[in-house]
Amino acid sequence: MTAAAEIVFDRVTKRYAGREGAALQELSFTIPAGTFCVLVGPSGGGKTTALKLVNRLIPFEEGEIRIDGRSITGLPAVELRRGIGYVIQQAGLFPHMTVGDNIATVPRLLGWGRSRTTARIGELLDLVGLEQGDARRYPAQLSGGQRQRVGLARALAADPPLLLMDEPFGALDPITRVRLQDELKRLHREVAKTVIFVTHDIDEAIKMGDRIAILRPGGMLAQYDTPDEILARPADDFVAEFIGDDRALRRLALRTLGDVELDPVPPGAAAGPNGLAHANSATTVRNAVSLMLGGGAEQLLVVNDDGKPLGLLTLARAAALLSA
Repeated sequence: MTAAAEIVFDRVTKRYAGREGAALQELSFTIPAGTFCVLVGPSGGGKTTALKLVNRLIPFEEGEIRIDGRSITGLPAVELRRGIGYVIQQAGLFPHMTVGDNIATVPRLLGWGRSRTTARIGELLDLVGLEQGDARRYPAQLSGGQRQRVGLARALAADPPLLLMDEPFGALDPITRVRLQDELKRLHREVAKTVIFVTHDIDEAIKMGDRIAILRPGGMLAQYDTPDEILARPADDFVAEFIGDDRALRRLALRTLGDVELDPVPPGAAAGPNGLAHANSATTVRNAVSLMLGGGAEQLLVVNDDGKPLGLLTLARAAALLSA
């Protein structure tokens, strides 16, 4: 497996002809290897511009972008792009090619043999949750979520160290979007690539990112940090307004019940219709608080996958997490 790559934006500025002001202005931050970095901000912040600079789909005038210490301007464009996976909204699949042929696009350009390519297609179909028989289908025969999975498989085909994702789930229905977000998080844990992910949705950014770069209009970096740090300590009024007044509850969404210290289970306590309100340990603290408030309860029994009680979460303990 190819190692993940470190990405450095070093005072990068981008201007478009005929447009007043810069699209990006002296953008500087470092994405450690293996990090899932989300670029988020309002329209006009330069999120997609910053993403497209990395694989040189568009040029920039000042500054430098380095991948593992090498300036991207010193690399042939074709070589650079073949080493970067790229996923866009609605997948961008070739409609006249089968799913298998779409996935095999870059391996064939790299001269892989038939057996190696076929094996990689099968491996990736399993990885993204598709059936082996889907390799013979065409994009028009797939749902939107399935097409997005194929797009992700195609981006991973040559095992690149870096994956660029430009609002990949923006056109999907909410249920499919959540499922693919969860699937992508699982994939990132398994394949350990560096990911740069563009979204306009702060909730998606908080859910997906190890690090978040918030860009303000005019392409300036407003804050770059972990989701918890940004929610706990917004850098300025712009960031505080962008992430919203409910940032305390959003912080609770960063932890599951299995991550927090629980109170002991009282003797005889049990989950069920005649017992305490309960939730699985994989439930976020935010959703657990919502369950308690919705049911008029001040405590929630936390159980494992087998239904065994693990402890109690109280509203008081959930509130204490916010001041930790």
